[in-house]
Amino acid sequence: MDGHAPSRQGQAGAREWAGLALLALPSILLGLDLTLLHLAMPALAVDLRPTSAQVLWIMDAYGFMIAGFLVTMGTLGDRIGRRKLLLIGSVSFGAVSVVAAYSTTPAMLIAARAALGVAGATLMPSTLALITTMFVNPRQRALAIGVWATMFALGMAAGPVVGGALLQHHGWGAAFLVAVPVSVLVLAGAPLLLPEYRAPHHGRLDLQSVALSLAALLPIIYGVKQAAKDGLSHGSVLPVVLGAAAMVLFVRRQRRLADPMVDLTLLSNGSLRLALAVLLIGLIGVGGTMLLVTQYLQLVVGLSPLAAGMWMGPPALAMLAAGIAAPLLARRLRAGDVIAAALGCSVVGYFLLTQLAPFGCGIALATASFSLVYLGLGTIAALGTDLVVGSAPADKAGAASAISETVQELGLALGIATLGSLTTAVYRARLADQLPATLDPALQKTVADSLASAMSVAPQLPPGLVEQAKNAFLAGLSTASIATGICVAALALLVALKFHTAAAQAPGTPPGVQ
Repeated sequence: MDGHAPSRQGQAGAREWAGLALLALPSILLGLDLTLLHLAMPALAVDLRPTSAQVLWIMDAYGFMIAGFLVTMGTLGDRIGRRKLLLIGSVSFGAVSVVAAYSTTPAMLIAARAALGVAGATLMPSTLALITTMFVNPRQRALAIGVWATMFALGMAAGPVVGGALLQHHGWGAAFLVAVPVSVLVLAGAPLLLPEYRAPHHGRLDLQSVALSLAALLPIIYGVKQAAKDGLSHGSVLPVVLGAAAMVLFVRRQRRLADPMVDLTLLSNGSLRLALAVLLIGLIGVGGTMLLVTQYLQLVVGLSPLAAGMWMGPPALAMLAAGIAAPLLARRLRAGDVIAAALGCSVVGYFLLTQLAPFGCGIALATASFSLVYLGLGTIAALGTDLVVGSAPADKAGAASAISETVQELGLALGIATLGSLTTAVYRARLADQLPATLDPALQKTVADSLASAMSVAPQLPPGLVEQAKNAFLAGLSTASIATGICVAALALLVALKFHTAAAQAPGTPPGVQ
């Protein structure tokens, strides 16, 4: 390791804490970029006119590429230096953000979002790995990791508010330009505040594993999108089958390698598997529901981007409150019981989302419902990483962290893909018999595509059709909320019954679990 070391025999000094503040900036940025487009999407749809499938790719290509490259970039950082990788990633993220801001076609924006995901994958493992290097005292390290996780969650929660404020005065491209000043600050401060670290015995970068991981992930998601768009067909089933086959090959290769990208032996730990399930299912629900709620506020209720962003403020505060209170409660109660209770609050929120209507108290109800959903998010964001890392042996804590980050990113992206596709499928089914036969075929196709597409041509539609489209969207939102609520309720019950038992049998059990 080059550069300064923690002072006072393992106690971090002022430079380390200043370095943590600098590392918080990429964490906030990554969270912002995951949710910033939720409110920009209606304006973007009018400008670029993407199809519903392209809209979903614009939203989730970023998260999928992050999830696919996280472990790869963590290994690369060990080889070339974690600070160096952070600087490379910061430059790349800022440059590609400019390209995204000035995209002129949906395909260009999708490509830019995918490139942002690759760049973002360099930032997340670099920041967390540098924190573990800078803070060697266990209590200080736990606090620092908590700050890091909270800043990421804060960025994700602030995305709709920041996006709404930018869209009120600027075009949708401004949502991407937020990354530029952050990249400049990281480039200026990193050489002064952050140490360099290269692992003395690093594993080699296995390109075949990288290819297999992407060959497993992307076709499966493509198949889900195609099934929602066109129904079950060869074009939707075949990619899923090919992706599953690639996943089998990936798992087999990891078991043979001396230095695998993913250490599969960690998954033999029941407590770790359960913690990962909490993160995955919880974030699937949050990722998809945030997209649907922001669309409801703008497309159904008709709020401006800024007003919709401000209404997303109370859920953000609920998440932050949970993030602060959950670790304190876990000192007195089992962490599993705290998580189960928080997931129970989320279930109530999902149920309330099924009661939304185009008018009346819909705005207040949507905000209250999503606040309960975010209460669960704040809890699992605060406790989830510690539970995953704490459930693994000390010499495998780094690998467990990489798995945790990958699962969280994958959950957010899968939520947008699956819940967005489910809502779209219900929307189209409800509208299939309601489109007037006299309506121009081009307009029929546009209205049947999605609510965002329908609203883009609303002045050209006959009376009543816009309200039918809104009601069809609400039916889709309700179906997605019911499906998510059932899954989260089952998970909460499982956690309440099994978490402390699994944790008691695992090595390195974190405090508060047993």
